[in-house]
Amino acid sequence: RGISTNERPKRPLTAYFRFLKENHSAFRQRNPEISNMELVKKIAGAWKELPASQKQVYEEARKTDWQRYEEQLAAYKAQLTPAQAAALKEERRKQLAKRRSFRAKRELTVLGKPKRPRSGFNIFVSENFEESEGLSPVAKLKQLFDVWQKLSGSQKQPYLQLAEDDKVRYENEMKSWEAKMVELGREDLIRSKKQRPKKTTAETAKKSEIAKASSNENKAKLKLKKSEE
Repeated sequence: RGISTNERPKRPLTAYFRFLKENHSAFRQRNPEISNMELVKKIAGAWKELPASQKQVYEEARKTDWQRYEEQLAAYKAQLTPAQAAALKEERRKQLAKRRSFRAKRELTVLGKPKRPRSGFNIFVSENFEESEGLSPVAKLKQLFDVWQKLSGSQKQPYLQLAEDDKVRYENEMKSWEAKMVELGREDLIRSKKQRPKKTTAETAKKSEIAKASSNENKAKLKLKKSEE
């Protein structure tokens, strides 16, 4: 209680990131027109071309900071009770899991993964959000949910049909995207067969209806037999 992972000593910068931090402003002044991504690439190129003797200066600074960091970390851990240490360990685990999740989502965005299909309610909200009453987004969402609940089946049908169309769009885009991921050697991003929706053909639908009818017939026969007994 009273202690947070925010009080934990910060890990020192690596030699490269120290160079990046020290030279970012100067590179920005010399290249005001380029994007941040291009600027970082330019600084990275300058780091690669930096003589080993100059890189060593940054490396020595990192070693000095690392020694100071280990001393501060030891002092920080020494003040913790076992319960605090366990609580902070769990807090740190959650923070790392959140960062990993964020990096994974960002990677999928960079790789151009298709957006998931929207539900009928999602489409209804997007079309009516601006016009809805409410002082906050939460209040607007609540009001739209209440309106959606009161809509008749025929009123909901256009939104539900758009949702079905969006599912088709999503599946088609996912097939193309997954084929591309296989070419890139990223099979780890491919959905398993269990996750993929089953195709419903006219034949399978007919078989399902026949099986259902047969099941209902068997239930009726069993019920009749019990009544006769």
